[in-house]
Amino acid sequence: MSNKTLTIVFAMERGTPEPLTRHRTKAAIPYAGKYRVIDFTLANCLHSGLRQVLVLTQYKSHSLHKHLRDAWSLFNAEIGEFITPVPPQMRNASGWYLGVLDALRQNRYLIERNSAQQVLLLDGGVVYRMDYAELIRFHREQGAELTCALRQTTADAEDASVQILSDDLDRIIELAPVPTDAASFDAPMGVYLLDKELLLAELDRLADVEVASAVSGDAESTFGVAADLAAHLLPNLLAARRLCTYRFGGERGRVTQDRYWTDLRSTDTYFRANMALLESEPPLDLYQPDWNILTYQGQYPPARTVPGAISGTEGVFVNSMLAAGTVIRGGGVSHSVLFPQVQIDDGAIVDEAILFEGVKVGAGAQLRRCICDKDVEIPPDTRIGFDWRADQERFHVSPQGIVVIASGHRF
Repeated sequence: MSNKTLTIVFAMERGTPEPLTRHRTKAAIPYAGKYRVIDFTLANCLHSGLRQVLVLTQYKSHSLHKHLRDAWSLFNAEIGEFITPVPPQMRNASGWYLGVLDALRQNRYLIERNSAQQVLLLDGGVVYRMDYAELIRFHREQGAELTCALRQTTADAEDASVQILSDDLDRIIELAPVPTDAASFDAPMGVYLLDKELLLAELDRLADVEVASAVSGDAESTFGVAADLAAHLLPNLLAARRLCTYRFGGERGRVTQDRYWTDLRSTDTYFRANMALLESEPPLDLYQPDWNILTYQGQYPPARTVPGAISGTEGVFVNSMLAAGTVIRGGGVSHSVLFPQVQIDDGAIVDEAILFEGVKVGAGAQLRRCICDKDVEIPPDTRIGFDWRADQERFHVSPQGIVVIASGHRF
């Protein structure tokens, strides 16, 4: 199955939330204490037996390229396996990628020369677990030429711009606006499987679509890969081709069905998604033994708590994630997510916070409902998350009051 499917992962956009994407692309945002967002899509590929993966990159991609090198150099090129980052190659007049269609068009030669019969298109900037092997099997069983994976969402969701209607035989019959009066509806989730020849034909037909959009100043879609492909690929094919839908979260496949999918498209969404992992029954299953999420892990010592040098009080943490290399020296951490090599000094209190790699919290500091990007040093006795006006003068504050201390911030 794997040698008949070429997988293309889109990881080009800056995306949101700001300012976490100020120095990295959306797919490279740290998530859940040790991962990057793209790890979930690539882990799905690995467990689904897909071994030929192109990752299309563009915006501030150094962090992503480094992560792909360190975490995902595990396929064997000698037998035709690869995970290869592909920045814009300047092979035609388009220059930079103008969107998902233009990115595919610029790399048409990579699609043409591959012996795969079908192409799987994936959004690398969302978090979910899915067995693509079952999607491919379903596609073949249905005799489909294009299969679009659908997730069920609600009318008040902020991450959907179109609904897809299908008949009893799972054939797509219509694209419709997001309903305002329905309890739930089916939306594309950024997973499309196409016969290769159909994709190449559509790229020819749509040759000028995104070039025209770029000229008009509307090159980037508001809703990203899922909506872009639905809007451009599906309408012209509805009458003449067999297009099918595949229900995300069904009973097929080896992955446990937590049915979790998130776009992390705002600071508040990102914060809630991380905090949800601390629930007694988290919505995303990170602990399925045969569906582990691979990532890069530095050779750090184990996380530990030690007594404070002055107070002598033992460091404590409650209902939190602590990555390797983290040390709590007499401070207290509750309901928080700490990435590798975080240091919490004597008397510091961290509550409902996300601290990226290398953050240092000085003695007596208090952090509440905040996100702190990597390598920031919080001075002793600093208070963040208690005074909305004072925080807004120094930091980015989300609509729901989450404070974001950007990477490189100096106090």
